[in-house]
Amino acid sequence: MTLRIGSLDVPDGGLVVMAIVNRTPDSFFDRGATYELQAAVERVDGVVAEGADMVDVGGVKAAPGEVVTPAEEIRRTVDLVAAIRAAHPALPISIDTWRAEVAREVLAAGADVVNDAWGGVEPELAEVAAEAGAGIVCTHAGGLPPRTRPHRVGYPDVVADIVARTTDLAEKAVAAGVDRDRVLVDPGHDFGKNTRHSLEATRRIGELVATGWPVLMALSNKDFVGETLGVPLEDRLTGTLAATAVSAWLGARVFRAHDVAATRQTLDMVASIRGDRPPLRTVRGLA
Repeated sequence: MTLRIGSLDVPDGGLVVMAIVNRTPDSFFDRGATYELQAAVERVDGVVAEGADMVDVGGVKAAPGEVVTPAEEIRRTVDLVAAIRAAHPALPISIDTWRAEVAREVLAAGADVVNDAWGGVEPELAEVAAEAGAGIVCTHAGGLPPRTRPHRVGYPDVVADIVARTTDLAEKAVAAGVDRDRVLVDPGHDFGKNTRHSLEATRRIGELVATGWPVLMALSNKDFVGETLGVPLEDRLTGTLAATAVSAWLGARVFRAHDVAATRQTLDMVASIRGDRPPLRTVRGLA
């Protein structure tokens, strides 16, 4: 299926790095390092230089914590998106929100995609995306309310549930008016899942790819990596890149990442092994 993200047309075999830029004081990974506007803008400049194809802006951390009102989420994200758009006119921008009210304001400021990580808890979100000519990410969160953690969650077949829920959201988004080639699906690692569920979703991601909807993977430094390897947050890059390489090989197309340079190199290597990207230099054995 054709994939369009903002002004970016992704060719068959193309692999997209979505850099994470959190304007939150309590992000699980950077602990507020890009909460201040200038720091967030500098982060965007840096990840673009490192090879990011797009940026994902968030104003509320996914985990439980301090209540963030829609007005505060708008305050944190609208001026940042406007600043990014001014500095990088062609760079695709997504807004990580489950709230239609927030999405409307941020899309008006220049965002191109609504990254709905909580599985359509506000159905009108797709209508807001459609009205703006934007794309949308349809994520599996197991039916949990936003900012809640799973507790003894179970599925007869977690991948079947992922496929059913995400493709239903995708079809509803198209019915609401979102262009089909601007819709992505995300299996939602860690969201509504334990570590074994997330590993199975990775191992069987080909089943979601086979639906024809472009697949986004949000794997970066997540708990399933830490629990699998028994490592703390600061040591999860190797596991993240392993999961990234497997997922790319199996057909996923967009990768949400904290560590942009390492993710870019991993995806470029997978693409070259697969035959979709030539090596940049080939003098070995020829001189």
